[in-house]
Amino acid sequence: MNVKYVCRITSYTVFIMALFMLIPAGIALFDGEMRNALIYLGVIGIEAVFGLIMFCAGRNYNPTLYAQEGIAATSLSWIVMSVFGALPFVFTGEIPRYIDALFEIVSGFTTTGASILSDVEALSRCNLFWRSFSHWLGGMGVLVFMLAIIPQAKKSRGSGIYLMKAESPGPSVGKFTPHLQQTAKILYVLYIALTVLCVGFLLVGGMSLFDSLCIAFGTAGTGGFGVLNSSIASYSPYIQSVVTVFMILFGVNFNMYFFVLLGQFKSVFKNEEVRTYFGILAVSIVMITVNIYSIYGSVRESIHHAAFQVASIMTTTGYATVDFEQWPAFSKAILLFLMFVGACAGSTGGGLKVSRVLMLGKNIFRTISNVLHPKRVHLVKMDGHKVSESVANGVDAYLAVYCVIVLFSFVIVSLDGYSIGTNFSAVVACFNNIGPGFELVGATSNYGHYSDLSKVVLIFDMLLGRLEIFPLLALFSPDLWSRKR
Repeated sequence: MNVKYVCRITSYTVFIMALFMLIPAGIALFDGEMRNALIYLGVIGIEAVFGLIMFCAGRNYNPTLYAQEGIAATSLSWIVMSVFGALPFVFTGEIPRYIDALFEIVSGFTTTGASILSDVEALSRCNLFWRSFSHWLGGMGVLVFMLAIIPQAKKSRGSGIYLMKAESPGPSVGKFTPHLQQTAKILYVLYIALTVLCVGFLLVGGMSLFDSLCIAFGTAGTGGFGVLNSSIASYSPYIQSVVTVFMILFGVNFNMYFFVLLGQFKSVFKNEEVRTYFGILAVSIVMITVNIYSIYGSVRESIHHAAFQVASIMTTTGYATVDFEQWPAFSKAILLFLMFVGACAGSTGGGLKVSRVLMLGKNIFRTISNVLHPKRVHLVKMDGHKVSESVANGVDAYLAVYCVIVLFSFVIVSLDGYSIGTNFSAVVACFNNIGPGFELVGATSNYGHYSDLSKVVLIFDMLLGRLEIFPLLALFSPDLWSRKR
């Protein structure tokens, strides 16, 4: 284990977060909230000291990174981010209990959008901004951002791919340019460009700049933190439609946008995951529209709300225009299904990912074929290419561990005595980084009523879901910290 390099990467992460905290500090100064500005500056000072200690601990590090270091650095960086990111909420007194503040910021960084707050509008603008901005930071990944801007990334001889693999969502991650830093830069340029475009469309709809930024951050990161207690319901149909479109766009694998820029449109159209993603979206919208028509009495309004909620749940954003808890059981069943499916791999969305669902389906058919025709060779293919056995087996293992964690978390959370629907949907919503569930954790409710133990479990679930389970679990493995590779 190259501990010094892990310390150096962690220090970079802390420095980057301290740098971004200057923005809410500036907002507090602009609003005349000197106390809040000083609090943010104080937290920045704490981060700077900790980052300096970690930086010095990483002196004379070996720039070569392997899977062990990538996993350890990624998991520890996300934990450190969360620990420090919660401090402004506590010190300002707006979320006085640290466990609640930690839940809120982990929900932000992991782009979950689950909240313990019953009155979001009571927060100061600096805290509202930091809360929403955490979505944007966590959406593409802080370490991917670090790889894009830190000069040392060029010296890693390509081994930084282990950082990207540990932080980026999906069953497999690769470079689409020869140089990793160039890949990271392209990802963030696309991410920033789409975010700016989203802000522009929101401004055209009459939304204030502050609200536009916060809502765009939540949309881009597919997080779902809003600045109003009503989420998106109080905004105009135009604003809601803009958010619908951009939630869908941010749920697409970002590699596809790179292909579009290169003019490789056939690569996009032939991509099985993208076709399946839009197919599931379209079918779900049609079925829910038909099912809720009797509630709204208008085809247009039914399509509008169905499209928004389907996009919000499938991309794991978690915004809401209506209380879908009042919808028929069939519509809620579809939304529950979409919670598990999630968005595309390589997007900012959560869930199992469409590519995993596709591979799981193909693995099932292959197993059936093997039973019927044991002497034949059955291959799993995606986009016409053979899927390696390691990737196929990894998908099966992921599903197995996924189910065990969901059930184990559900049992612990059930100690609080709430209904099965509330507890199960809470675990699923947090683990899949969605935010709202059903019943007591529905679109108009929050997670504040849960005990500290349940909040800790849900915090862990949110981190597990965002980091794709194994990097975080590996922290508890003695093999990770051994010198052997």
